[in-house]
Amino acid sequence: MTRPILNAIHHVAIICSDYTHSKQFYTQLLGLSVIAENYRRERDSWKLDLALPNGNQLELFSFPNPPARPSQPEAQGLRHLAFVVDDVAAFTTYLTQNGVAVEPIRIDEFTGKAFTFFQDPDGLPLELYQR
Repeated sequence: MTRPILNAIHHVAIICSDYTHSKQFYTQLLGLSVIAENYRRERDSWKLDLALPNGNQLELFSFPNPPARPSQPEAQGLRHLAFVVDDVAAFTTYLTQNGVAVEPIRIDEFTGKAFTFFQDPDGLPLELYQR
């Protein structure tokens, strides 16, 4: 039997502690578009589908009392979520001007591309990576 092919990542799912704050962070600050927003009454949970310009998606979930991430960024599981940007320095300035702490920009020793890290409202490590 021929091995089937994985074509792309469809979405990344994120569970937040403060839905309103995280929704504002990802839509207003980072500029992701809302595809759909649904309240799931049986789970007391919001599900927000967000789109990046290339068609990739993030799903933002809220749940009552989700456990905190054990540690970062070296805990087992998702290490970080990286976004491709045209200008890491410009995006870093934008984030800093909007009160987001951003690590110093570094250069990837293997690709020569600029990158840096910052965190979402729940401390999820996010990366900006030069196109």
